[in-house]
Order: sequence, then structure tokens, then C-alpha cells
Amino acid sequence: MTICATEDTMAPAGPLAGRLTIAADGSYAARLARHDDAAGSWFPERWTLSGPEPYAVPLQGTQPEEPDSALLPLTDGRVLILRRVADRFAVSLLYPAGPGTGELLLGAVATPRLTLLPPAPGGTLAYALAPEADHTTLWRVHGGANGPERVTRIPGRCTGGAWLDRGGRLLALDRELDGRTKTVVVDLERGGETALLLQITEESNDRLLLADPDSGLLLLRSDAPGYDRLGWGVLGSSLPVRFPECLRPTGGTLTPFAVQPGQMLAPESCAVAFRMTAASGTWLGVWRPSERQLRQYPAPEGWLPGTGLWTADGELLLPYATEAEPCGVARMGVPGEVVERVEPVERVRAVGAVRAVEPVGAVEPVRPVEPVRVVEPVRVVEPVRPMGPMGPVRQVEPLRTAGQVEPTWAGAGRPMGPMGPHPSAGPEQRPAQPPVEPLEPLEPLEPLEPLEPLEAVEGPPSGEAAESGRGIVPDAGDADNRSTASAQPSATDAEPQHIPGHPQMCRPVPLQEAPLAARQTRWSVISGPVRISGGGCAAG
Repeated sequence: MTICATEDTMAPAGPLAGRLTIAADGSYAARLARHDDAAGSWFPERWTLSGPEPYAVPLQGTQPEEPDSALLPLTDGRVLILRRVADRFAVSLLYPAGPGTGELLLGAVATPRLTLLPPAPGGTLAYALAPEADHTTLWRVHGGANGPERVTRIPGRCTGGAWLDRGGRLLALDRELDGRTKTVVVDLERGGETALLLQITEESNDRLLLADPDSGLLLLRSDAPGYDRLGWGVLGSSLPVRFPECLRPTGGTLTPFAVQPGQMLAPESCAVAFRMTAASGTWLGVWRPSERQLRQYPAPEGWLPGTGLWTADGELLLPYATEAEPCGVARMGVPGEVVERVEPVERVRAVGAVRAVEPVGAVEPVRPVEPVRVVEPVRVVEPVRPMGPMGPVRQVEPLRTAGQVEPTWAGAGRPMGPMGPHPSAGPEQRPAQPPVEPLEPLEPLEPLEPLEPLEAVEGPPSGEAAESGRGIVPDAGDADNRSTASAQPSATDAEPQHIPGHPQMCRPVPLQEAPLAARQTRWSVISGPVRISGGGCAAG
């Protein structure tokens, strides 16, 4: 929302009664209203505009107000009031306090004339101008450390006022100096330094009426064309000021009072609301720089002239007050931007002859794609049932037949168990042994017929046996672990052959001799080498 303070509305000579001032953020408004009594006295009234429905709260004190008292609503709900008291102006804050009104005196400014400026961005500070004969003093009447503070003194007589930024740093004022009126900008963060802002020609009178901080759009009035005209420009642009013909009505005056906010870097799209005044009455005008036309609308009944605000969505809010509804806001949806008239298009130059396009060869037909077979879903494998508990396993000695001799590792002298790996094999090379299942008990053996007694044979000494090569000679490695001796072949006149590390195949033993052979083998392991008649190993 943008509010301007034009010269006619802020003139200190005229009464301010009935004029509505809207806060910087559009949440509150304030005006002087009249009682219904016979005297018709004035009292401050605060409007709340931020709720779903507007409503008014009277802020009347112990005595009626003067018609020239000025009001300025703040964003926190309090209302600043400026009263003339003798030769000075008293500054106070009014706020609702239960059924009555609270008042806080801020101080006083000793000056013959004091005019409030439009609400500063942020809504917590308040400024006023005190014009004198050859200079103007800028006062900060609210927001200072110790009441009203003087900010700067500006040469010349200053009126008007418009804020150029959202931070409340740059203030534009219309200064009359040496018979000419020019717009200057005051930098409040630099102690009130002033610089020339608007000067169309050296001889023209140029006044700023309205400024939008978002888009940089400036509405001004100047007599540079030869008489007073409304024009527009863009802050910081090098383009000249333009004076549209549609803003020059006949038989009336135009005064801008609100501009659509939120149009960043698009000043041509900003909608501007005008108060149109003529002998026939007062009505509304809406204009956009890109449309080149002024749309006219009837004003709502009881409209407080010169007041209103735009929303970012392009809706115009107009406060009004009637006997039936003393506090109301009319909402007017203004149509969007109208498309400009299309200029005639230049004649298109003739295009040269287009070369014929060579025909494309025949395209081979595409073979149809075979349908994809649907993959059958994978069947879920049933989990393996856990094996039940196993009973105790007892180790059973393997059966040995008569004449069988345990093989030994060459040079190791240790027997190898059945299906066992090499003793030197590492743990990673040894195959995993399957779990041993419990054996069923054996059936009792039938008694066998007694065999003939065996003849004991005394073996020759190891030295003689080695020389003659006859008989059964135990291996040196097997003698230590009491293993069965291997049968060695007799010596021959031919060249000796390599003897394998494990015994030759033995003659199979009949089934009826198997238990006795096992017993004899087990006994021979303990007692030493013996000779079994009718058995033994036969060299191949």
C-alpha cells in the first residue's frame, strides 16, 4: 500500500475533520468523527481494518477535540494526536483502556505551524514539518529517545511528502525556493542531507504526488508542458517523464491517492486510483501506464474522499461511513490489464524459391516384435525342517581282516585313519566330515569251530633279515607305534624295485574267518608280528 500526502490535503489552513488516515500496513485507520449531540463536537475514532469485518472504537477524552487536530494511526493500535495549545503543538498517544481512553503525553513542539507527514514505513515512527519564512524544520515526533526530536533544517518552504523506500530512509519533499518548486530527497540516515530529485526544466515547477517503493513508479504534477499536467516516470530511470493525454480531463481535477503494491520492476503494470472531482460530484478513476486510458467508476455511498488502499491481488478497498453503517469498507475488483491495440505488421519480404526436397528411399518394414513371455513367479522353497536331537554317538573301531596292514606315511611313522587327510594339511584343506549317525547294535556271533594252534615263528634279527631279505621285517617307523609289520618280498638277483608305501592287496578272507581274523589282527597289533597259516599277503 502507498499513501501520498498531497499539498491540498496537508495544508494547515483547512480543517482536518472527517479525513481518514490509514496506517502504513493497512491494519488501522483514524479520523475525527462528530457526536450526535446538539453541539456536534469532535472526537477521535480508530478503525480496525485487519479483521474479517471493520469496526470503529471511539477514543474520546474528557473534552472535545478541535477540528484542526491531526491524527496518525500506528501499527500497534495506538493513535498519535497533534493538538494546538496556545503557541505550540502537544503530541500525545491515545489507546483504548477498558471502557475509557488512555492518553500518554510525548511532549510539545514550539512552532506556529506543524503538519504531520504520511505514515513512515514500519508504522512505529512519526514525522512532522514545521515550515517557517526561509526554512523548514523536520521533526521526529514519535520514536525518539526523549520525546519530539529535531532531525534537520531544510532551506526553503517544504510541503507534501512521500516515502521512496520500505526502510524509511529516503523522504521526498516539495521545496519552494527562489520562486520555484522542486522535489528534493532527504536522507535521514545521513543527518538529513538533501539532494535534488525532480527537475524537468530549470524554469518549471515540479511536484511529486505519489511514489511506489516496490516498482519505482512516480506520479507528479508539472507545468513544463506550458500548464499544469499529470505525468509519470520511473525512479532511477533515464527515460523522460511522460504526460498521458488520458490524465488531462476536461472540467475536473485528478488527484492520485493509492497505487497497487507488489509490482516489482513492473511500473507499467501498477494500477493507480484517482479521486475525480467536478461540479457534478466525486467519483473514482483507475489508470495503468500500459493501458493509455482512464477507467471511471462511481464512488460508493458515504466514501471518505481521497482515502483507500490497494491489495497485492489488485483489489481496491474504499472506506465509507453512512448513517446506517458508520464504519464500512467497499471492495472493488478492478479488471486486469487490457491488451494494447496491435500495430500494423510490416510487409514480409518475398522468400526465394525453395529447392525441391529429394525423395527419401523406401523404408524397410519393421519386423514385428515377438511377444514377451510372461515369467512364471518363482515358487517359494519350503524351509528345511530342523533335524531332531541326536543321541550319544560311541566310537566304533573299524574291522580289520587278517593280513591287512595299516598304511603309513613315508617317513612319518604314523598311521592315517580311514578317509583322513594328510596330517600336514591345513584346516582350510580338510574336508568337512558329515555327522556320524548312531549305529545299530550288532547281532551276537555264532560260535566258531576251534582252529588249529598256530606255530610260533621266531623272526631273525633285524640285521640278518636286512642282509638276507627273507621273512617279515617290521618297519622302523612302525616299531615305535606298535603297528602291524608289512610283508616285504624276498631279495632277488635282479635290480631292486621301488617298494610302494602301502601294502599289496591280500587274499580275501572267508566270512567265517572274519571275526577270528579281526581278533588275530587286533592281538597281533598288541603282541607283535605273527604268521597266520593259510593267510597272509601274497606278493603280486
